[in-house]
Parts: sequence; C-alpha cells; structure tokens
Amino acid sequence: MADAKSLARKYRSLTGKPLGITGEVAEFSAAAILGLELAEARKSGYDALRRHNGQITRIQIKGRCISSKANPGQRLGRIQLDKEWDTVLLVIMDEDLEILSMHEAERPDIEQALLTPGSKARNERGALSIGKFKSIGREVWNRMHI
Repeated sequence: MADAKSLARKYRSLTGKPLGITGEVAEFSAAAILGLELAEARKSGYDALRRHNGQITRIQIKGRCISSKANPGQRLGRIQLDKEWDTVLLVIMDEDLEILSMHEAERPDIEQALLTPGSKARNERGALSIGKFKSIGREVWNRMHI
C-alpha cells in the first residue's frame, strides 16, 4: 500500500492528475483499520462485510480525497439503490491518500436522502454531498482520536 500511495503522489506531482486508486486505498484501509472482511473483487453492491454477534453487515465503501483547494460541495460516487448493501462507509483522505476520518450511514437514511425531491445529482445520479452524508451518518473513526 505504501508503494501504491508513493506512486500516486509521484503521478499527481508529474501530471497534476490523480492516479485513480482512491477507491482501492479506501477499501483496503477501511478493512485494515476497522477489521472488515473485503468482498470478492467487483462484487456488485458491497465491498466489505462486518461480522458481529452473528450478524453480517454488507458495506459499500466510498473513498474521497479532499485537497486544500476542495470545493465544499464535493459529492460521493454513485450509490445504487438497486444493489444489495446495508450501510455505506465514507473514507475521507488527504491529498497523500492518508486516512483522515470514516463516516457510516445506514441504508434507510441514505434512501430517504437520495429520494427526497430536489437535486438532479442526488435524485438521478445517486450522488450525495459529503456534507449531507456526514449529517445523516456517524463518524466511526478519526485519525485525531486514535
């Protein structure tokens, strides 16, 4: 993972563009930090499983890199309501792909937010803003509190 992050930093420095590994870094890091079991590659709907007291939670993981020049209205990637998942975990990273915090929201709260009339991005593309996601979810990990 350290080599992948180093390569991503070098690529961004040379091209000014991200390498495109944010999602993979988010999944791997969330699994390592929170003790999740990663699902098979390209599993439709969810990326990891949490097993706790005989219960299995299917978790869709979304990674977002926040730069110092970030637009305050940044959005998560598409959340598909027609797929199988129970919660969505948002992994927020800095420009060096270091984890800053993780926030988790339950499916009923996400469905309600996505289906509320108003925003085309939200209603048609299934894209919640980071701020909205944080408001309906809860912080489950923060680098400042470890």
